[in-house]
Amino acid sequence: MPVEHVSEHVRIHQVETLSDDWYVLRKTTFDYRRRDGRWQTLSRETYDRGHGATILLYNLARRSVILIRQFRFPCYGAQHDGFLIETPAGLLDQASAEQRIQAEVEEETGYRVGAVRKVFEAFMSPGSVTERLHFFVAEYDPAARVGNGGGIAEEGEDIEVLELPIERAMAMLASGEIADGKTIILLQYAERALFAAKAAPAARAGAVAGQERGLMPPAGKKINSQE
Repeated sequence: MPVEHVSEHVRIHQVETLSDDWYVLRKTTFDYRRRDGRWQTLSRETYDRGHGATILLYNLARRSVILIRQFRFPCYGAQHDGFLIETPAGLLDQASAEQRIQAEVEEETGYRVGAVRKVFEAFMSPGSVTERLHFFVAEYDPAARVGNGGGIAEEGEDIEVLELPIERAMAMLASGEIADGKTIILLQYAERALFAAKAAPAARAGAVAGQERGLMPPAGKKINSQE
């Protein structure tokens, strides 16, 4: 259908709906003003599935994370069996990102979490998908697992819940066993911002203990190899 929308850099002329089944696929014709000031007519297809949220559950004392494994048909066939290890995620469906991810993580993993902390948001496939993904983390208590998780069978979900040491998860990332983008981002964040912060005080405490036993020099003192 013809649409007239004008901004400083974009003039939209026509939006055509190509598919409106599971989600909405549109083709848009527009003028784009290039950096040199010239206008160029372009057309792009965009897939609109709404916005979403994802979360990494972690436990500092256990040095563990909760991930899930499920079948993803779009990944199937291209030298991949279709099974991805991921962080729990879901579409917002008119709810707030915080409300949606709390419900989604319990539905998929069985863990009930209270406070969740948003760490950032990002466009995951900006070349064609309109979705903005909200990233969360939350510490889980093994005693707060109120169900088995697994998702909703009527919606085709068949989810396996995994509790992994953070070291094992990072090794799986390095080997390619974990290949999901949102999961890679949250695991790298957790390793650097959550588990590293927890390990630092322990390392300092070990250093102090070593100094007290005479095994390490005090901070700032150089070791003279000739002494």
